[in-house]
Amino acid sequence: MRMSPEQFRAWDSKCITLLGMSGVGKTTLANKLPRQRWFHYSGDYRIGTRYLDEPISDNIKRQAMEIPFLRELLQTDSIYIRSNITIDNLTPVSSFLGKLGNPRQGGLSLTEFKRRQELHRQAEIHAMRDVPEFIRKVEAIYGYRHFINDAGGSVCELDDPETLASLAEHTVIVYIRTSRELEHLLIERARLHPKPLYYREAFLDEHLPMFMAERGYRDVDEIPPDDFVTWVFPRLFHARLPRYEAIAREWGYTVEASALGSVADEADFIELVCRALANPNA
Repeated sequence: MRMSPEQFRAWDSKCITLLGMSGVGKTTLANKLPRQRWFHYSGDYRIGTRYLDEPISDNIKRQAMEIPFLRELLQTDSIYIRSNITIDNLTPVSSFLGKLGNPRQGGLSLTEFKRRQELHRQAEIHAMRDVPEFIRKVEAIYGYRHFINDAGGSVCELDDPETLASLAEHTVIVYIRTSRELEHLLIERARLHPKPLYYREAFLDEHLPMFMAERGYRDVDEIPPDDFVTWVFPRLFHARLPRYEAIAREWGYTVEASALGSVADEADFIELVCRALANPNA
């Protein structure tokens, strides 16, 4: 959605999508907005509670069935197991994505890993396409005036123009561009605490053979799961940046991550967005 700063200020029901790398500050920025006036929509939360709920639960049950004590209780319906996903705890989503590598170390085969990756991709597309209906119903049912969509870090990887067009039609897309300092921090954080990630299949097919050749692995089952995640993250990071930039150029606006520190409240947030709208070619 394109508009001038004056139009944005006068917009009675402001709807914004925040894009950017995980860790760049999207959720922190969204949390500066008063929840009694802004509905906070988390793409990752929607993925976990709606579109991956059953696969996540099935995966947990499959692990539990490996334990004889729990197996008997589950088979007799004496207990039930489910994930407890919250806005602040999305661990079940990442644990379902898993890591590629040695199954004895908790890794996944390439076939199973790709299956889960595609499930996540479809779930993220659905979650983002749900945004227009959520905008409508949270105002109609709950009376929220404004809407903030905290999109997942992998939205730029979906290769689905229809989803981006839908977001741009119903929200102002604001891309948070990382700084060089923050870039180093995020890469170091990923090295110290490697987490499951979503990769485009083409990206994975290109980089996995490079990694295996460099490290001397002959089979995916030999890979320590954290090893690939640590190696590939800087490459994934730099592959995503031009994709975000392209989305911002075509569909939205850009703010610098370094500017987020000056945002203390809703008024500061509005000013931040207005500055971006006044400089669409940033």
